[in-house]
Amino acid sequence: MILFDQESRILSDALVARLKESEKPAEVDSHLVEFDDVRYHVQAGAATSHITISIGLPVAPPGAAVAGGLGGSIVPLGALEAVEAAYGSYAKVLDEPEKGFDLTLEVDVSKVPTGEGEQQKIIRSLASLRSTIMAAPLRNILKALSSEGGDPQSPPSAAAKPTALSYRPKEAFYVTRDAEKATVVFPMNFQDSNDVIIASSFLQEFMEARRTASAQTAPFCSYSKSPPLELKNVPPAALKANAGYVSFVIFPRHVQGDKLGRTAWALLTFYAYVSYHIKCSKAFMHTRMRRRVEGLIQVLHKAKPETVKEKKTASGRTFVKPT
Repeated sequence: MILFDQESRILSDALVARLKESEKPAEVDSHLVEFDDVRYHVQAGAATSHITISIGLPVAPPGAAVAGGLGGSIVPLGALEAVEAAYGSYAKVLDEPEKGFDLTLEVDVSKVPTGEGEQQKIIRSLASLRSTIMAAPLRNILKALSSEGGDPQSPPSAAAKPTALSYRPKEAFYVTRDAEKATVVFPMNFQDSNDVIIASSFLQEFMEARRTASAQTAPFCSYSKSPPLELKNVPPAALKANAGYVSFVIFPRHVQGDKLGRTAWALLTFYAYVSYHIKCSKAFMHTRMRRRVEGLIQVLHKAKPETVKEKKTASGRTFVKPT
């Protein structure tokens, strides 16, 4: 299985081009685009000691957990606090983001350590800006679950109601939490009818794979064509799912320590993960079909009757082989 890295490769390459050349800093002005309509603009002049990273997020659907950002922008709930905690020692969020983007981060190169290991760590951290921002509300919910430790005596929090979290343009997944677990529900919606068929089969097998011995410690997974009970209070108009609903049950053991960030990122990119494997499945089937057609064409070529060439004698008469 292919899982997406938290670090953006294209953003990391743009930062390396600027930070690694300490003697002759390169001028950087790059527009970058990633899946789910996430956009970056990285700028750095050769004579300046600052790098500005602007990020544009997918448009949040109505009812998603968002907050007013700086300059009138809209960012996920808790994103500004997460950015400050992750990058506050060497970067700051500008009061006015770049036009067309939701947040602009200014990195002070003079505060970035020059050591190879420390510098590489900061590059990886900056390349994870998307995860830091978009997964902030989900991390906060799961962090509260981890801090309570699944104590049955802990009262349910406000997060017990379905919380809509934006992850794709005008689409959201839903999270409910009680004292012992958190349930994450994805309405799976695809534009192509063939993708719907493949996704339904893939998600059914995905649920069955959870029953294998090697996946017993993984979060419980269920798949259904109708909305689960966790979404009973969500307006039907907000639920757009032509390929069913996938639910994951997260327990405290899944978000302890370093698992918190990995779990939040895996959930945030689940739809992209499914879409990627659907495209791989279609490419595999197309390859098999082409090979099959090529094999049939070869059979047809071999089935052509051979034309009998006429043979003539020295006098010019046609020689016919007796039967």
